[in-house]
Amino acid sequence: QNSNAENLPPQTLRLLCREVSLLSADPPDGIKVFPNDEDVTDVQVAIEGPEGTPYAGGLFRMKLVLGKDFPASPPKGFFLTKIFHPNVGPSGEICVNVLKRDWRAELGLRHVLLTIKCLLIQPNPESALNEEAARLLLEDFERFAARARLLTEIHARGPPKNDPPPKPEPPPGPSGLAPNPPDGPVPKKHAGDRKAPPKKKGDKKRALRRL
Repeated sequence: QNSNAENLPPQTLRLLCREVSLLSADPPDGIKVFPNDEDVTDVQVAIEGPEGTPYAGGLFRMKLVLGKDFPASPPKGFFLTKIFHPNVGPSGEICVNVLKRDWRAELGLRHVLLTIKCLLIQPNPESALNEEAARLLLEDFERFAARARLLTEIHARGPPKNDPPPKPEPPPGPSGLAPNPPDGPVPKKHAGDRKAPPKKKGDKKRALRRL
């Protein structure tokens, strides 16, 4: 892919570099921005699937590609992680109004990223790029959610954030050796540990006669 940076005027490049740096240092909640040092017009992003949605627990990689007419023309958004969503096409292209007719030059990239995250919370089946996802969303939400969760599980699950802490080693015994493991030999019972023999039936009858 050819860089569009050389097609942008110096002032636009300066503003773009500043905005991308600010987004990297102070990103919106649940969003990480990874600047491309070789091409500032190619902005790599990771969005956490919002809680309470079929995408929860997933980490979705996407990118914004800025054309030579930016900021007069909106950036193009693409999901790099496979996702089942009405507004995401087969090649990952994103259909959202802020990237089309609602775009204004002063909106900025932060607004674009927040809008795309909101799209994960509230899809818009009216401007669908995935007809099947839009149909299921409208007609059978449970099937839509199950399909979206399945693809999230397959494609968007990364390694767990917090691995469980290692189990502590058992303290050494009196001789400096570790105590017997649970599956090891069981110590023999002493004579004093034996249970008392059960009482005979005759003893019970004599006790009843005394009453």
